[in-house]
Amino acid sequence: MIDQPNLNPWNGPDVRPSRSFRMIYVSVLAAGIGVVAGVLAYLLFSLIGLLWNLVFFQQVSTEINDLTTNPIGPWMLVVPAIGGLIVALMAKYGTSKIKGHGIPEAMEAVLENRSRVSPRVAIFKPIATAVAIGTGGPFGAEGPIIQTGGAMGSILGQIVQTTAVERKVLLACGAAAGMAATFNTPIAAVILAIELLLFEFKSRSFIPLVIATVIATTMRIPLLGRGALFQVSIPDFGIPTALPFYLLLGLMCGLVAVGFSRALYLVEELFERLPIGEFWHPVIGGLGLGLIGFFVPRVLGVGYDTILDILNNQLTLSVLLSLMIFKALALLVSLGSGTSGGLLAPLFMVGAAMGGATAIILNQLIPGLNLSPGAFALVAMTAIFGAASRSTFAFIIFGFEITQDYNAILPLMLVGVIADAVGVLLMRNTIMTEKLARRGLRVPQEYEADALQGVTVGEMMVATTLHLHETMRVKELTDRIAKGEPDYVRHQAFLIVDGEEHLTGIITRGDLLAALDEPAGGDLTVLQAGTATPIVAYPDEILHDALSRLLQNDIGRLPVVSREDPRRVVGYLSRGAILRARQHRIDEEHSREPGWLDQRRSGNTRSKA
Repeated sequence: MIDQPNLNPWNGPDVRPSRSFRMIYVSVLAAGIGVVAGVLAYLLFSLIGLLWNLVFFQQVSTEINDLTTNPIGPWMLVVPAIGGLIVALMAKYGTSKIKGHGIPEAMEAVLENRSRVSPRVAIFKPIATAVAIGTGGPFGAEGPIIQTGGAMGSILGQIVQTTAVERKVLLACGAAAGMAATFNTPIAAVILAIELLLFEFKSRSFIPLVIATVIATTMRIPLLGRGALFQVSIPDFGIPTALPFYLLLGLMCGLVAVGFSRALYLVEELFERLPIGEFWHPVIGGLGLGLIGFFVPRVLGVGYDTILDILNNQLTLSVLLSLMIFKALALLVSLGSGTSGGLLAPLFMVGAAMGGATAIILNQLIPGLNLSPGAFALVAMTAIFGAASRSTFAFIIFGFEITQDYNAILPLMLVGVIADAVGVLLMRNTIMTEKLARRGLRVPQEYEADALQGVTVGEMMVATTLHLHETMRVKELTDRIAKGEPDYVRHQAFLIVDGEEHLTGIITRGDLLAALDEPAGGDLTVLQAGTATPIVAYPDEILHDALSRLLQNDIGRLPVVSREDPRRVVGYLSRGAILRARQHRIDEEHSREPGWLDQRRSGNTRSKA
């Protein structure tokens, strides 16, 4: 008795209940990650504050207050170098993954290591960051918290049984939870994780991601406070009169983002050319940072208080210009040397200082303009980082979340997208992906729906094809192919049917060759030589699922059968048909259709002729 064809398209039980269970399972794990990330953010802030106070004020406290004067005198010249030496020792004897600002390293784990992060990263990264910032490093804690949270998610995904995709989701949950716990901006954290780590927008990842960030933000309330990290009060964003000046600010932000990104990697290259071992680079960077901090101490440390002062328009033009120049220089020297620290807060300070200074200068040049320095500072700081990292959407939402003022939306959107456009035109890679690109890793930067998700099998299948009766002999089929009969030559596979045209199997050219290698193989029927349990497709399912089935079963074609009568053949789907669906999307993107003006012009030309 001949086996009946396998009419389940997955050649096994329905996977949908299993998928739903896995999503619930990952969501439960994500909730636990949210709790851990909230606690980690608190512990890291406390450790940074403790070291900061011990080094600069010789007191035991976890409060982080920015420096406005130099409290340790000449020691300022060497203290950051000592911190750099400690970080270098941890990088050498712990793990080199602690170097950098955190997010590119998390991206690398996703792209190159199936989202596996070493437990050493979770241990050494926060300690190295606390040492670097506690000894004067001009960094924020958010990048390392993002990397550490991601590492915790990855480690959990390695402890329990998960797929690579589920582990990636858990890594992203930890990273987003870390950012949400730092800034109290859960929506922006979700979007940032989607843009920089997940490279997809699907329920299987979005649901756990939101759960993790909600839990982490909730954990933040008893540990770090209910309000946002930056308590901002901006009375007027100047819409619509200030829109032309926001256009100018957007161009400036884009150029600053491009310039800083290139400068950072140039400084890294200069350090690599030094005739001294890589181990000493953080020490040399620390000496340069100490020299800058000796004269401009406000650029040292996380700088959250200074950013808040800028956003609330409490600093003079000279101070803003000084911060813009020397904070950027301090960041380039220290981060370019290979130490550990976050990039987000220092770029915020540079951008906010530039935006505030721009508004003050324009007000002085054009009397009565009355631009808000705080408004310009807010939109500039989000636009610069958004353009540099190409995560503009996340930082538009970030700016809105920290102000909770709907009037901020228009300038945030306008300045953000103009800066992003400048970045796209002038910068092939982002500040996050340049290092990875130099290692040969390609990072997705634009996302779109898969063309195969919007096309059904029925649209691309061949409705009529050659069917073989199950009693036909292999020799008869090969003879017809050898004679060059068109109906037989152009097919790589043939569907096999019984006397009632019901599907009973499929035979490929490979099956024919295998049969002919056997003694008396030509006398076999095509059903005996072929496959009596073909994997099938249905005309109403999407092409993406059919392609997945082809790849999972290592086959090149699928019979298409009716759902009402699964033995009735209605078509045939080949790999060529799937490629044609992709070609349709390419044609939509690149084939220009004549517009009304072209048609009118063409009609006038013909009438004159």
